[in-house]
Formats: sequence, structure tokens, C-alpha cells
Amino acid sequence: MSVPLIDFRNVTVQRDAEVVLDGVTLSIPQGQHLAILGPNGSGKSTFIKLISRELYPRLKSEPWWLRIMGRDRWNLFDLRNHLGIVSNDWVEMCTRDYSGFEIVLSGFFGSVGIWPNHQVTPQMEAETREVMGLLEIAHLAQRNTNAMSSGEARRILIARALVHHPQALVLDEPTTSLDLRATRELREVLRKLASAAISLIMVTHHLPDIIPEIDRVVLIRQGRVYRDGPKREILEAGVLSALFGMPVELLERDGYYHVI
Repeated sequence: MSVPLIDFRNVTVQRDAEVVLDGVTLSIPQGQHLAILGPNGSGKSTFIKLISRELYPRLKSEPWWLRIMGRDRWNLFDLRNHLGIVSNDWVEMCTRDYSGFEIVLSGFFGSVGIWPNHQVTPQMEAETREVMGLLEIAHLAQRNTNAMSSGEARRILIARALVHHPQALVLDEPTTSLDLRATRELREVLRKLASAAISLIMVTHHLPDIIPEIDRVVLIRQGRVYRDGPKREILEAGVLSALFGMPVELLERDGYYHVI
């Protein structure tokens, strides 16, 4: 049996005096699609910063670990070959006077844009065109990202995260700042990716972001795992009412869940 993609055991994160995550244990198998859902400030986005090594757990006397594909230690450039990260921080960093093609191509180097020291191969260029075609954004190849809509820029970032064929795509609040049309288009892109051999790990507070292909949901409340299980068991009115601290009624339609 393959090792888990992500394996947290008793992980605690403290920022200044605040404990952001408190003794979290969570294992995500390779190939699984999972959503991490919780209110603002619950510690969800800290998961992504741990996975990308922007944050590190607090050292503890009792046993703990944070392993990615079975390993405790990673060279950051090697890690980026296995995980594609799409976050609001990356959207801001990559929205500048670089073309869409350059931004996607720069995913091979973990950079923003192409630099003189980068050795770009014809194979890299071909794979960049291929992934842009897959996401139906080939028409954005020559347009600068700072001239794109939020939805277009988000899809460019997804292409950048996918260009080196990672094992997992990790998304932080994927529909933030997107209008209705762009949100719908992005969800269709994610559904297409979910049918390929790649894990989707989605962090969100917005229930309709959870596409039908995601079958496991983890709820986070006050820095701890509140519930973890199959989507149909977790996305239940009583459970979500307790999670968000307010009465919640749910409607399921075509595999999507909505608050009514």
C-alpha cells in the first residue's frame, strides 16, 4: 500500500502567542479528493502553509510528525515537483507584467516569470502549451496577467501548478474574488482535473466550492479537527450549524451543496 500523500500526527502550530492548530492528526491517501471546510480564522489556511513549508510545527515532547509522501524533510524545489499550490498569495505574486505563457512555464522553476539563468527546453514549452490547452486558456498565452480578469488569472495559476505533473493540486479558497461566471468555469475545470490521476485538496469556507467528485470532508473548528468523514455524512445541517455557530439549512442539487 502506498504511503499517504499527507500525514499529520499531533501537529501544533503557534504564531506569536496564538495556537493556530492544536494537536491535529490527519492522513490523506494518494489519489483522494478532499475538502477542508471551516469558518474564517479556524486554521484552515495554515494547513497549506504547513504543506508548502511556509510554516513549521511547534516542537513538542510527545510524539508528532508532519510527513509528505512518507518524508519528514524536503528540498523545497523537489517538493514543488510533487505538489501544485494555488493560493491567494500566489495569485498576487503572479499578477504582473508577465505573459500567461511565461507564468505557466515558470512553474517548472518555482519562480515568478522566466529569468536569464533558467534553462528552458522545447519539452517544457510543449508541456506548457499542452496544459494551457487542457484548461482552455491557450488564448491567454500572450496576454500579461495584470491585464487578465480574476478568473483568467486563477486558471493561469492552476496551469502553472499543473505544468510539472504533480501528485496533488492544493487550492486555498479557489473562488475568492470570482464572479458567478468565472466561478462556474473554474468548477468545471476542477471537475475535469478530478477525473485525471491527481489528488485535489481544497481549503474553503464556501460550501458550493466542494465539487461532486470530492468524497471526503474534514471540518476545522478553533484549530482542531471537528469532524472527518464521507461527504454525505459530514455535510449535514446539524453538523454545519454547530461548526459555524448559526442555524444552517442545506440544499443538495446536482452533487453540489448550498446553504439556504
